[in-house]
Amino acid sequence: MNENHWRNCIVCKKGINYSTKYYKCSVSSCDKKRAPAQFCSVDCWDVHRSIMSHRSAGAEEYQSPTKEAWLAVQANEPKVRHVSANSNSQERTQLSEANNEEILVVVSKLKNYVKERSGLNTSSDVMPELSRIIRETCDKAIENANKSERKTLMARDF
Repeated sequence: MNENHWRNCIVCKKGINYSTKYYKCSVSSCDKKRAPAQFCSVDCWDVHRSIMSHRSAGAEEYQSPTKEAWLAVQANEPKVRHVSANSNSQERTQLSEANNEEILVVVSKLKNYVKERSGLNTSSDVMPELSRIIRETCDKAIENANKSERKTLMARDF
């Protein structure tokens, strides 16, 4: 957020001032909370419409908040916590322990696969065991990537 304007137009990147008219796309999928599509003019909205290939869309006119109202809204928003890649090992251990119980496969897809291949049903106790095997395999692949001094896990690491 810039001190002199409320937000930026997503097309031309010009600032949309406080207490001024702006436009939003009438298509609901364009109105996202974290990445709202707002435009400084109908011309910018028209560029967006042509890029997104909207068939029946409109530019809806809105009024941006006053600076005071916007700052009050921002003060009530939850703070975002940024976690760096170099978080300490205790945090990683806590995350790792929490993730050890998580199922890592799409259960319905696995059950469908087994059923189509063999006609067998799949018990619910298969998922935690299969997730454990996946974790072990991934841990070995992570070690291989670290040995190669890469920051990206690749198929060859498995």
